Formats: sequence, structure tokens, C-alpha cells
Amino acid sequence: MSDSRFYAVEKASNREVLPITPPQAKTSEYFGCLVFNRKAMAKHLSKETFKAVTAAIDNGEPVSLELAAHVAPAMRLWAMENGATHYSHWFHPLTEGTAEKHDAFVEHDGQGGMIEEFSGKILAQQEPDASSFPNGGLRSTFEARGYSAWDPSSPAFIMGDTLYIPTIFISFSGETLDYKAPLLKSLAAVNKAAVGVCRYFSTDVTRVQTSLGWEQEYFLVDEELYNARPDLILTGRTLMGHESAKNQQLEDHYFGAIPRRVLAFMQELEYECWKLGIPVKTRHNEVAPNQFELAPIYEECNLACDHNLLCMMMMREVARRHRFRILLHEKPFKGINGSGKHNNWSLSTNTGVNLFSPGKNSMENLRFITFIVNALMALYRNNGMIKASIASASNAHRLGANEAPPAIISSFLGRQISEVLDAFEKSSVDDAITMDSKKQIKLGVGQIPEILVDNTDRNRTSPFAFTGNRFEFRAVGSSANCASAMTALNAALAYQLKEFKTEVDALIAKGQNKKEALYTVLKKYIKESKPIRYDGNGYSDEWKKLAAKRGLDCETSVPLIYDAYTSPLSQKVFANGSIHSKKELETRNEVKWEIYVKKIQIEARVLGDLAHNHVIPIAIRYQSSLLENVARLKAIFSEKKFEELSKEQIRLITAINEHMTAVTEESDKMLDARKAANLITDPRSRAIAYHDTVLPCFDTIRYHIDKLELLIDNEIWPLPKYRELFFVR
Repeated sequence: MSDSRFYAVEKASNREVLPITPPQAKTSEYFGCLVFNRKAMAKHLSKETFKAVTAAIDNGEPVSLELAAHVAPAMRLWAMENGATHYSHWFHPLTEGTAEKHDAFVEHDGQGGMIEEFSGKILAQQEPDASSFPNGGLRSTFEARGYSAWDPSSPAFIMGDTLYIPTIFISFSGETLDYKAPLLKSLAAVNKAAVGVCRYFSTDVTRVQTSLGWEQEYFLVDEELYNARPDLILTGRTLMGHESAKNQQLEDHYFGAIPRRVLAFMQELEYECWKLGIPVKTRHNEVAPNQFELAPIYEECNLACDHNLLCMMMMREVARRHRFRILLHEKPFKGINGSGKHNNWSLSTNTGVNLFSPGKNSMENLRFITFIVNALMALYRNNGMIKASIASASNAHRLGANEAPPAIISSFLGRQISEVLDAFEKSSVDDAITMDSKKQIKLGVGQIPEILVDNTDRNRTSPFAFTGNRFEFRAVGSSANCASAMTALNAALAYQLKEFKTEVDALIAKGQNKKEALYTVLKKYIKESKPIRYDGNGYSDEWKKLAAKRGLDCETSVPLIYDAYTSPLSQKVFANGSIHSKKELETRNEVKWEIYVKKIQIEARVLGDLAHNHVIPIAIRYQSSLLENVARLKAIFSEKKFEELSKEQIRLITAINEHMTAVTEESDKMLDARKAANLITDPRSRAIAYHDTVLPCFDTIRYHIDKLELLIDNEIWPLPKYRELFFVR
């Protein structure tokens, strides 16, 4: 199918939107056409090689170099058939982004010419320079060697002229330097632990897969306006800007008609995603103006994480073709909704059972309760560590504001599930476990069908809500790599399931039958995990007090939140399955503290520059024009008339002067705080200093600049205002 641009674009001269011409082929006909998936492998590999590769992927086993040697030439031929001339190992360093280095499919032919070549050794492993990637002091700058290794469970794909090969990334000494390797280890740990527990209910279960469905929220801004905002360019968010008279208070943008320019962007984005095998399905306006959401069909967790990062890459590229810039910062605008990336997380068996779904009989419901309760226990015992997995300088602005959940991890179950657990706690082994089916609502309108109501409602303020057959982790930030949160959740659950099985087996060894042992341990867990269950308003002050009383982690300082990663329990949890060593946890915390400092440092520099080189000069210019006008009034009118005519202007001059003085003084205070913090050598202490002494200056400086925005002539104000940024034209 032709890849010509068939989406609406604007004429540069008058912003006229050209008609949209839909693609001629069905989505199913070109879906995954740029992916070396099983369909492509079956076509290009021998039957023996195809069988060996798919078996290795399905069983979670490494692919041998001998097998890679058979795959590589076939992968190269397929890639070249689709226009690729280069290849790249694609990995996820500790920057929250992706990394790639491109090499051509060429080698000397020994006769002065070139031949196309791609060996199994190159497919399986490469040595990208590891010196400049975040490593938390794990290695010196002169120790540059690192290794990327092929992850065959996530298929290679083509973008432009390059074949991208998903890989893990490790140091010369074997420590992980990326997000994918720990994620894969955590998935293996969950699989092993969950299979062990599933065997209490069915011996047919041999594999448990973790699924993820991410919901990506984002903002779009006109490219011209974006380029006129240095804060957006350099930090991804507006460091100043008075709220617009109209923003989201009418709630008219949510699920509203999608603007034509935005729809054109969405259509092209979907097309590009479908070619790359990303199963995007849902698109809609979000609550805030210029905010939108994209969501795919659920996938295996590792592949879903890769697809989310790939989709984010594609979003940036496609947005620029439509003269937009995409904002993935968690809080690009003050006073309106921020952007999250809700992670819908579930477990399913090779027998087709969703372990977070109620069953059809008492034993199946016991299995459901087993996994729900263990998930709650994992969340309860590791609530600080799980919060640390989603904490960042940018997400800190979002949590607890405008529909985002608070920075206290709790779980919403809904009335029915809560009642089931409470009843189970008081039940006996002989009691039947029943779950109400979906209720029907009859509206009494003939043409409207009956509506089926789920057994749980939704709680927008809950960080970890049960939504029928999955948990929705709503606290993940829009710019984050999903793998961080998923690794933490999987590690916590794997450790918890292992502990659960140990306790149950011990009771069985003492003479209890299997069902009695399950009941005994589950009842204990239900009682112990009650503090993590909360179905009320997560924004209320009452909940903050109650959460602290319950012993939940209520810390809000990001640098201190990271301490939970290296707690004694966290070290045990991550040691299970060799997900992270103590050394890796310590070095990753150093990386997190360093990144936190650098982000606040950049924002402070940008804010200082905007204050001194944009806002203050304009304020002085406007104040000077007012002073000049006052002087002319005094020269023309009598003193009494002058006092009458100049009263408002003098008030305005005085107010401008007060705000300019405050901006200057607070900017100097912020600069001094930065200088003092930069002298601190310990990464944790430096991050705490930036949080405690530098960051508080931001709000004060912003307050006075936003007041100046209201006072100064709109014609000379140097930056696009919120009312211009908010609405696509």
C-alpha cells in the first residue's frame, strides 16, 4: 500500500484544512507490515528455525548464537525488502527515553566493493558506548564498555530506513543499565510464583502472563506558540502564565468533537502505529483544553512497554508534521488537569483464565480472592517502594491535583468486592463463595437497550483501583517509562505470592487440607491489608490523616520518596528473581537523585532567564511609558486635575514596581540557593536541598510574574498566554 500522505494538512498561508482522504486498505491488511513478527518470520525463516525461535520466545528461554545466525540473514532480507539500509539496537537507558545507534548493512567484499551483511553475532549483541548514560557511579567515564543484547520476545521493526532491534542494556560488569532487563526478570518472577499458586486450583497451568494496557494522555500546542515559549522548549512545561478566563471549568472539552486539525494528527498517528504493530484503539478529547488520550488493546507487558515508548516517539514525529508540538510533561499548565499514563495491569494463564476475574463456581472464586488479596498485600507491604517507582520531579506537580490521585498509595475495590472480602474473613471453609453478576438497568425507553452495570464503580482519586478484571495504576506519569512501575508491581507480587505459598504449604505439612490452609492464610491477609483499602475521597484532609494513622507512606518530597527503594524489604523483594541487587538499587537511586537535581536546576535557570531577560525589561518599558504619560499630564493640567487623572496610573506604576522588586529579590534568593546546593557532593543531600530551598522559590516568582501579566499591556507582553495556548485554531 502506498505510504503517501493522505491526512488533512493546513495551507501555510491561511490555515485552511484540506479534506481528509482515508486509506484505501483495511487496517487488518497492513497492521504490523513493518514488524518482523511471527507472520514475517514464518515467511522468511525455515520451518525448523521458526519453530525453535517461537518455542524459545513462548517458554522464556534465551536464543542461542547458533539460532541467531539463522535468523539474522532472513531478518536483513526482510528489512531490505521494506526499504531498510541500516540497523540499530534499540534500548531503554535510565533517562526515561530510548537510545539508538545506526549502522549500515555493509561490509568490505575484499575486492574494493561492498556487500550487504548482518550476522547472528551482531543481531544478538553489540557494544554501545556506556560512558555517558546514567549509571549512578557504577562506572567511571573512562570505563565505557557496555553491552546490548537482543530481546526476541519483542519483535524487530522498521522506521524510516532503519531496522530497530529491541534489546536490554548492561554494563561490562553485568549490572543492568536500563529498564527492560529488570522488567523481564520481574515478569519471569511473577510467572514462576503465580504458576506455583495456580497449581492449588489447576494442574493445567504452566505459564502466567502479565498484561498491560496503557492509556496515554497528552497535550497538543501550536508549533508557532510553542517556539515562542522558552520554558516549554527547555522544560516541557510553562513556568509562568496566568490562568485563562476559560479553561476546563465548563467541562465542554471532555469527549467533545475532536478538532479537525487534531483529528488529522490522530489519523496519521494511528496509521503509523498500526504499521508498527501497535494496537491503538481509542482516541478522544480529555478534560483539559488541548488535552487528548490514546489507548491500545491490552498486550503482554514487555511488548506493551516497548510499544508505549515507540508510540511516544511516533507522536512527537507526527505532531511536527501537523505543525503541533506534543507535551508529555505531567503538568504543563497550572490550574488544569495534568497528564497521566494509567497502567491497566492483569494476569492470565495459558489456560485462558484472567486471575483477577471472578469465576463461575466457588473454587474459581476462591482463586480470584487468592490473587486479589495477594495483590492487596503486595501493595500494602510495599506501598512506599511502589510510590517511588512513579515519583519524579514532573509527576510531583500532578499528583493530588485536578483528578490525579494523591501521593499516598491506596486501593479502591468498590462496594461489592469489599463486601466479598469482608464476608470471606468471617466465613468457614464450607461456605460457598458467590459473586453477583452484572446488574441490568431498564430505562423504560423502548429503543434503548438494557444497560449492564459492572460490579465495581470507578474512583478517580484512587491510585490503584480495581476495575472489574484488572487493577488500574493511575499514578504513573505521562512521560514515564511504564517499565518502572510494572517492574515494581511485578516484583512485589512475585515476592508476595512466594511468601503466600510458603505459608500455605507449611499449614498443609502440619495436617490442614489444602482448602483449609488457603482460607487460614487468606483471612489473615485480608485483615492485615485493610489499611491499603480506601473507597473514599483521596483528596480529603481526612484521608491524609487516616493514611498516616494506618501507617501508609505519606511522604511527598520526591528525593525522600526514593529512599523506599533501598529499604530492607525492598532489597528482599528485588533480590527475588535477581531483579535488582543491592548495588543496583543504590546506583539507581543515585541516578534518580541526579536527574531530579538536573531537572529542577534547568527549570530554575530558565525561570531566572525569563524573569530577568523577558519579563522585567518589558515591565520596565511599560512602567516607563506610564511614567512618561504621568509627566505629560502634570505639565498640562492643574495639580488638582492632575491628581484626579493620574491616580490610577500611579497605582499601576506602584503595583508594577512592587511585583518587579519581588521577582528580582526572589530570583536572587533562588540563585543563592542553587549555588549553596551545588556545593553539596552527596547526591541525596543535594536533591533534598534543591527540593527544600530552590523549588519553593518557583511559586513565589511565578505569582508575581503572573500578576505582572495582568497589569502590562497585552501588545508588548513577550510570551503567548494561556488563552492562546489552550485552544487549537
